[in-house]
Amino acid sequence: MISSTAKARFITIEGVEGVGKTTNIQFITAQLEKARIPFIVTREPGGTPVAELIRQLLLTKRDEHICELTELLLIFAARAQHIHHVIAPALREGKWVVCDRFTDATYAYQGGGRGLSMEKIAALETMVQGELRPDITYILDLAPDIGLHRARQRGELDRFEQEKIEFFNRVRAAYLARASRDPERCVVIDAGMALVAVQSAIRSHLDVIL
Repeated sequence: MISSTAKARFITIEGVEGVGKTTNIQFITAQLEKARIPFIVTREPGGTPVAELIRQLLLTKRDEHICELTELLLIFAARAQHIHHVIAPALREGKWVVCDRFTDATYAYQGGGRGLSMEKIAALETMVQGELRPDITYILDLAPDIGLHRARQRGELDRFEQEKIEFFNRVRAAYLARASRDPERCVVIDAGMALVAVQSAIRSHLDVIL
């Protein structure tokens, strides 16, 4: 596995809209800076020029419906670019990678939310990623209605954020199911707590691995 060395960890941050991923990624990277650990910050979908173009395709509301399978394939196309050009090289260089969403999001949104086959997602995961998997995944858990209220306060909603609440309830359930199946990797944090409490929980876990 690319991220198996002690010098390079692959950290992902997951959750539905409005859970505070951006704020807490900034907190995590501040801890890495204090520990003088080299790192990069990236995001999915996106992370490279081509992958960012795919992100625009995925997030922009259009008259033409994007079918579920097209959405899934676009996400993995962006991921292939991202891994090849950004994630894998950074890990090989000994840099930690902090990523805003990764394949757990695909299982949650396209699997749980869209109802696509988890087996198909797993097959694409193996094809695109090989053995690469995150070392640590922080799942910021929050009731979707609260998260969507926060998202609306940020401004105009993207194509995913305009989905109905039932969609996000399925997404949240899929995230929690993923966490229950892989408790050593996934750390579920109650994002409904005060920010200081959320970051205290993250710090407690980070202190162990740092």
